[in-house]
Amino acid sequence: MRIKNRLLVAMAVFSTTVIFSLSACSTAKKETLPAAGEAGAGTGEGAGGMTAEERLQQGQRDVAYTDESQLSDVYFDFDKSDIRPEARDVLQKNADWMKANPNAKVQIEGHCDERGTEEYNLALGERRANSVKNYIISLGVPAEKLYTISYGEELPIDPGHTEDAWAKNRRAHFLVTK
Repeated sequence: MRIKNRLLVAMAVFSTTVIFSLSACSTAKKETLPAAGEAGAGTGEGAGGMTAEERLQQGQRDVAYTDESQLSDVYFDFDKSDIRPEARDVLQKNADWMKANPNAKVQIEGHCDERGTEEYNLALGERRANSVKNYIISLGVPAEKLYTISYGEELPIDPGHTEDAWAKNRRAHFLVTK
């Protein structure tokens, strides 16, 4: 009888824990960024009214993001972080723009295709972003104007599952920030 009571108490505690855990999950709120013009809002277009998830999906990753049209992406071979010969001209033009705009700070994002584990792709994206950063520094851009981030496979530019789509997603992307 004593063992049966302990078992009932244990089941009651377990059930209560499960109920509270599930109810805590259902009250999670989505983070919403302030609308443009509101206090704390970024000045980038489209900053207002979107959740952080929506902003990520649309490529507006940084509140201080201002522009990406001035700089071109560079692409990588599968499972590589080496700068391709054809990327050198693109990076030279990007570096020239950065030197002509000394107040701009640039975020270099490393991206991967969907093949590989999440951890591996984050590390590969980081190597790609750092490879590009180091190359641009060698072209005379001050290191303090550049910072890197890896998104791994999280932000594909092409959601397809073909070699063409994967080739587009293996890239370093540039965002100009304040």
